[in-house]
Amino acid sequence: MTTARRILIDTDPGIDDAMAIFYALASPELDVVGLTTVFGNAHTDVCTTNALRLLDIAGRPDIPVAQGASRPLAMNYRGPVAFVHGDDGQGNVHLPPSTRAAVPVHAAQFIIDTVMAEPDEITVVLLGPFTNMALAMLMHPGLTSFVKEIVVMGGAAFTSGNASPASEANILNDPEAADIVFGADCPITMAGLDVTHRITMTNEDLAAFGRTPGPRAAHLAAIVPYYAGFYRDRNHVDGIYVHDSTTISYLLAPHLFTWKELPIRVDTGHSVCRGRTLPALHDSDEEGPWQGRRAVRILTDVDARGAIDLELEHLAR
Repeated sequence: MTTARRILIDTDPGIDDAMAIFYALASPELDVVGLTTVFGNAHTDVCTTNALRLLDIAGRPDIPVAQGASRPLAMNYRGPVAFVHGDDGQGNVHLPPSTRAAVPVHAAQFIIDTVMAEPDEITVVLLGPFTNMALAMLMHPGLTSFVKEIVVMGGAAFTSGNASPASEANILNDPEAADIVFGADCPITMAGLDVTHRITMTNEDLAAFGRTPGPRAAHLAAIVPYYAGFYRDRNHVDGIYVHDSTTISYLLAPHLFTWKELPIRVDTGHSVCRGRTLPALHDSDEEGPWQGRRAVRILTDVDARGAIDLELEHLAR
């Protein structure tokens, strides 16, 4: 019997975060050991409240939640995106408060403690800005040599951004943190816009949540129409791009994906290209700012129908 892969999810819930968290919890192949929260889709305290509520809905009060950074490393927080996720980060359904509270440890310290308690066993999945992971790396410089893998939703290596023409939202929310994390001393996989914009879960796909019994599906059925409304109005998409959940699909079924392996730097300047994720495209590039960096596995293509069906199958359990 294969042992479930142990993962720690850093998150800013977020409708697509809710989908990814429920997807991971519905996967016996994965063992979620904790959630850490960060600013991004909403303020950090709202994201923490949502993380606790989502675990309540999933019937997993055993999973700890640790609250993290409320602002980026070197700039002001750009602010919530209520037009994408609602004022409450969950499609304005305004769930009742959880009876639980976050653990009294900062998320960065929680990441350190969790990794060091099980060296080479913990995969860290980043669904929001990378601030908590970067802080953990600054606090414990050798930390990532004990991390099994970091899988991130973020970046746009070979395509344009979605928060600016140059940058994807999670990266633009803290470019300095992203540049630190992409320099980690462990395997890193990037599920950025290069691949997530290739996966469209249509409104017909989303309707499956309303036909599926159970509290997880009921919550998703209540919140995804708000998210789909944003994509309809802004991108003229029938449904949603599958962003955060792509990290989980990759962990479950890497054979569905293709990739390139190149070191990455992040533009931390203050020009129009701030937050751009820059792969070293030639061997000569690696002698400059990319020198000494491990290659990042950049997901570039996917069997989109296979990934969508895999997620819907798991979420129907």
